[in-house]
Amino acid sequence: MKKLIPILLFIPLVFSCLFDSKEIEIKPQVIAYYAGDEKSIDEFDLNGVDQIIYSFLHLKGNKLAIDDIKDSLALVNIVNQKKNYPKLKVLVSLGGWGGCETCSDVFSSEKARIEFAISTADIIESFNADGIDLDWEYPGISGYPGHSYMPEDRENFTDLIVQLRKYMKKNDILSFAAGASNRFFENSIEWDKVMPLVDNVNLMTYDFYGSGSTKTGHHTALSSNEFQDRSAESSIEALMNLGVKPSQIFIGGAFYIKTFKNVANINNGLHQNAEWNRSYNQINFEDVRSNFNFYWDDVANSPYAYDSINKIFATFDDHKSIKLKSKYALDKKLGGIMFWQLMNDKKQNGLLKTMVNTIKP
Repeated sequence: MKKLIPILLFIPLVFSCLFDSKEIEIKPQVIAYYAGDEKSIDEFDLNGVDQIIYSFLHLKGNKLAIDDIKDSLALVNIVNQKKNYPKLKVLVSLGGWGGCETCSDVFSSEKARIEFAISTADIIESFNADGIDLDWEYPGISGYPGHSYMPEDRENFTDLIVQLRKYMKKNDILSFAAGASNRFFENSIEWDKVMPLVDNVNLMTYDFYGSGSTKTGHHTALSSNEFQDRSAESSIEALMNLGVKPSQIFIGGAFYIKTFKNVANINNGLHQNAEWNRSYNQINFEDVRSNFNFYWDDVANSPYAYDSINKIFATFDDHKSIKLKSKYALDKKLGGIMFWQLMNDKKQNGLLKTMVNTIKP
């Protein structure tokens, strides 16, 4: 019996170690932004999706508000998806591009920040949601044309996070969307103060090229090349250098296409002078893709296409680039991958399926 005692004491220690190792194991997640209506969410297979972020709610005075009955019904039915997908979490999102006009002014007041935090906690609880994602574009720097901003936004954003943590429930999820630029990294967020209080940052590793660009390039490049230093990899490395844990970073995928016109037929339209044309959702691009020839940039790890007849250049994510981004998230032990947005994807065999199959084989 005396010989058995040390062995019996050792057994719980072994199981404790095994349990602890599972607890700290990083399980990469898939996050989907959703800007659709009440019914469309029913048409998607959400197996493997960890979070749906309903986009967007806005400020009404100092409070987070449901804009109208359509938003309310949509949010109710998204939350209902948890009956079929028990592990699914549903978040609401504030703002978006063009949706945070009064954010700088409102959040400059401590009283308003507290009112916002209380109203957010109320909405999360009343809709049986699981948290909020802040998509203020952008604190401290210019964003949507005409929206106010000031240097103090940076500190005010920190206190906004503090107040949300104070009034939200302990297990509610708190995240924010971040611009993938050094301008944002340096001027918008106090990373050392904010990251210990939030669950993750959704890094918008897209829109590197857009309506203000005068040359063509990859708007959602995974890697940098000699013509383009902005990429998902360079942005994530910059965040890590600021002390952000990889497990808190979500790489971003773009389920939409950007096109440029009057592009010379040189180098298949890549890195040429251009004028902005328009964007397409992933599914709508099917209608015009017949004139395009498709190419792959081995350095940037990005697809692109060129229509030599109409001199149109297109930049986007496809199944190959989404797979590579997902593998990058695994290799770098990131929190996972997120994307904008679900309504842009095919209902069957879309980019989401490739994402899920790679992240969770």
